[in-house]
Amino acid sequence: MKAIVQDEYGSTDVLRLGEVDKPAAGEGEVLVRVHAAAVDAGFWHLMTGLPYLLRLMGFGFRSPKVPVRGREVSGSVEAVGAGVTRFRPGDEVFGFCEGSFAEYTCAPEDRFLPKPVNLTHVQAAAVPISAVTALQALRDAGRVRPGQRVLVIGAAGGVGTYAVQLAKAFGAHVTGVCSTAKTDLVRAIGADDVIDYAREDITDRARSPYDLIVDTAGNRTLSHLRRALTPRGTLVIVGGEGGGRWLGGTDRVLRALLLSPFVRQRLLGLFSAERQEDLRTLSELVEAGKVTPVIGATHPLGEAVEALRRLEKTHARGKTVITM
Repeated sequence: MKAIVQDEYGSTDVLRLGEVDKPAAGEGEVLVRVHAAAVDAGFWHLMTGLPYLLRLMGFGFRSPKVPVRGREVSGSVEAVGAGVTRFRPGDEVFGFCEGSFAEYTCAPEDRFLPKPVNLTHVQAAAVPISAVTALQALRDAGRVRPGQRVLVIGAAGGVGTYAVQLAKAFGAHVTGVCSTAKTDLVRAIGADDVIDYAREDITDRARSPYDLIVDTAGNRTLSHLRRALTPRGTLVIVGGEGGGRWLGGTDRVLRALLLSPFVRQRLLGLFSAERQEDLRTLSELVEAGKVTPVIGATHPLGEAVEALRRLEKTHARGKTVITM
C-alpha cells in the first residue's frame, strides 16, 4: 500500500511517498481503510525527532520506531480481529492510531469511535488529537467556569480553533490571539474579542487580566503571560516550540511547574492523553453543533509531501488534512 514514510529524523526532506506492507488486524484490533488523516502539532516533533526527550520516551532513538507518519484518522472498517465486538466491516469510524498517512491503518478497537453523523471524513479526521488537547487544557487543567475571561493564544491553529469553541460552549468570554490575516476566522468561530498580535499586546490593561490563558503558540515568556493573568488566574501551556534540542519548548513548561507552588497563580503545562471518553464527549458536542472542525487545506496522499514542505514554512490555519 502507499504511505508517507521516513527512515530517519530530519526536515520534510526525509519524507517520501513509498510502498509498505498493508497491516493486518490482530486480536482486538481493527483494520481501517483510511479516507482522511490530519496533521497534528506532534507530527513535526516525530518527524524531526526533537526534542531529544521525545526519543527517550520510546518513539525511536536513532530513527522513528513507526516509519509511517500520522496519528489522527477517519475511515471505514475493512476487517476486524478476533475478539472485536464493537465494530464490523463497513462501519465508519474515527480516532487515534499510528501511521494514518497511508491507505490502511490498524489499531486496537478502543482507539476508535463511530464517526459523527454530521461530519465528513475530512472533518472527522481533524478532531481526535487537537480537539482532545483543547478539551483537556480547558476543562481538566484550566477548570474553566461560566463567565470567566479566557485568552486563547494561537486561536487560529489546530488546537486553538477548538479551544475557542469549547471555551464558548463552557460559557466563558473568549478572546483569541492570532495574526492579522486570521482575525476574521477567529471571530467567525465564536471569539468575543480578537487580539492581532502584530498590533496589540496581550497585557493591554484595557482587555486583561484574564482568569485563564491557554497558550498554544509557545513563544512568550512566563513573566509576560503572568502579567495578563488575574492574581489567582491559571495559565495552561500546551506544547511549546523553540528551546534547546534536549528539552525544546518543554523547558518553559518545567519552569512553570517549578514556579507555580511559590505564586498565587496556577502555572501548568499540559501533556495531553488520547482518551476515548474525551473523544466521545467531543463527538457529542460536534453532533450537537457546538463544535465544528476548521479545515485550512486538504491534499491528496500523492501531493502530501510537497504540501507538508510548504506547511513547514508557514503557520497553519485550522487543520491540514490528507485525503486518500
